[in-house]
Amino acid sequence: SCVHTENCFVPISEIIAVEEIELNKKQRNIGKWQKMAKLHAFTVYYVKKSRSHRWRCSDVTFWCVDEHLCNQWIQALKELLEMQNSRPKQLLVYINPYGGKRQGKRIYEQKVAPLFSLASVSTDVVITEHANHAKDNLFEINIYKYDGVVCVGGDGMFSEVMHGLIGRIQKDSGIDQNNPKASLVQCNIRIGIIPAGSTDCICYSTVGISDPVTSALHIIVGDCQPLDVSSVHHNNMFLKYSVSLLGYGFYGDILKDSEKKRWMGPMRYDYSGFKTFLSHHYYEGTIAYQPAKHTLGSPRDKDSCRTGCYICKKSEQQLAEEHKECGLKHEESEEEWKVIKGKFLAINAVNMSCACPRSPKGLSPAAHLADGSADLILVRKCSRFDFLRYLVRHTNQDDQFDFPFVDVYRVKSFQFTSKLSEDNESSVMDIGKKRFGQFCRDHPACCCNIVNSTWNCDGETLDSSAIEVRVHCQLLKLFARGIERNCKDEAAYSHGSIEQLL
Repeated sequence: SCVHTENCFVPISEIIAVEEIELNKKQRNIGKWQKMAKLHAFTVYYVKKSRSHRWRCSDVTFWCVDEHLCNQWIQALKELLEMQNSRPKQLLVYINPYGGKRQGKRIYEQKVAPLFSLASVSTDVVITEHANHAKDNLFEINIYKYDGVVCVGGDGMFSEVMHGLIGRIQKDSGIDQNNPKASLVQCNIRIGIIPAGSTDCICYSTVGISDPVTSALHIIVGDCQPLDVSSVHHNNMFLKYSVSLLGYGFYGDILKDSEKKRWMGPMRYDYSGFKTFLSHHYYEGTIAYQPAKHTLGSPRDKDSCRTGCYICKKSEQQLAEEHKECGLKHEESEEEWKVIKGKFLAINAVNMSCACPRSPKGLSPAAHLADGSADLILVRKCSRFDFLRYLVRHTNQDDQFDFPFVDVYRVKSFQFTSKLSEDNESSVMDIGKKRFGQFCRDHPACCCNIVNSTWNCDGETLDSSAIEVRVHCQLLKLFARGIERNCKDEAAYSHGSIEQLL
């Protein structure tokens, strides 16, 4: 029998823990149980799904008079849980106490630690004391004894942990990160994100909600979501990894301006965004890109990347076959590159939709998390009014790219050289000489801006405007499952009955 009047139907994979409990007198004196002998009981804790991809920990208690039967149930359920091989047993947790609203430590201790404890997940917790503390620490410790690394903070904290983990794995594998053509070694130690920052774009785009409890439960049940990572180089020197947005022009200028106004808090982004929009700078340069021929999808698709995405799985297989055929030869043929010169208000390369509560569909709604490609969005010089129309599209359901001044390409690598750096640095990149040719210099000086913008790489500035970018398919793994389809149907389903346990 069950203390709840409603039935519960939950797959074993979504049971968090099973605990034997002592029934106190108060509980035993309920109605018909009053005259019975000692009762034996156990509680099952499980994932309860509600609206907007939110998960909560719910529980149901079963009891009976037969102690042997009760123990059999507990034993059977615990054995089933032991068989869930993807679940983490030991985690390394980094908490940024300064990020966002400075709530990281409180969020972890009050909302997350009790759930890890309930699920018998042991943790080593490190409170970060300065920038790059987590990154440096990941190079020093034995990371291989952990089933995962959890970061409590915003996108900046995730970026730090990602750089530490990828860098450590490459170092241990003897891979030179400064070589832009190096095949990087996949990281099999998963990263979990407990959102506690001012921006939690990566969490939102991979789980569907920025909620600490939901993310903790995805970690406990051992979800796994592969993630593409882009490497950014300048002159054969490694600069950064990116998983969400690489933005030059508009988004780079916003970040550069907002860095000076940290005292304003999160409001600085709105202020800098408005100021940057009014200044309406455009930048002249050349982009060369390699189309992502291996992937089935296109940026103009109506279908978004969802849990168990078919396109991501197919792209992974396709890329694996390509690598087999190429063997050790990773030299891309010249004719695969396409070149675009122009004046741009914004150049954005996104590895994921970059959805967030303000922009529920993101910068590229059909971008995929794990298909080995990025969506390269070029916004050419246009009027302020047209640019505003484009920006407004991020907040509604209309096609983001349905403008004559916006081009979008699905790419596996690209390079950018600004007009200024090509004029001033003859050796920016050999590729500049080979592929880009000479710019026309006969226009009057007043017709274009001669200043460079800054690249915004996942919310951090890059000093170099000339960069080389390559997408590494499924380099990382997250404790997530992508955004689930038909969440309402699934919520209704999970309110139904523990998987016919009784």
